[in-house]
Amino acid sequence: MEEVKILMVEDNPGDVRLAQEILKEAKMKNTLNTVSDGEEAIKFLRKEGKYKGEERPDLVLLDWNLPKKSGYEVLEIIKKDKKLKYIPVVILTSSEADEDILKAYDLNANCYISKPVDLDQFIKVIKSIENFWMTIVKLPRGE
Repeated sequence: MEEVKILMVEDNPGDVRLAQEILKEAKMKNTLNTVSDGEEAIKFLRKEGKYKGEERPDLVLLDWNLPKKSGYEVLEIIKKDKKLKYIPVVILTSSEADEDILKAYDLNANCYISKPVDLDQFIKVIKSIENFWMTIVKLPRGE
């Protein structure tokens, strides 16, 4: 099985650490890169600056409420860029607002998940993302 490359765009260090721990124990080999704001996410995806040597991710976990560029702006940029638009984007956020959910799907998000506040539930969510996106779904490969 091929390694799955994941980019997590998340400004909450606690959520990042937790996801790192869960994915470290994953059934499938994966690499988790993280950035903490929308501008860095776009630089990473476009391999600009310090991200020049990075491999493009197979999956993006994107928070909606980010500094510098919002998740909405990042998603819009990804889905309008012909080199990035096929990367599946999972919105993973604390927002449960209907307008955010509609906006995400309008911009072709592949999935919208509200982050549970409860630690055990958050762990279950990350494991279910891992199980679905890394073992069941066929991800597009290559540049």
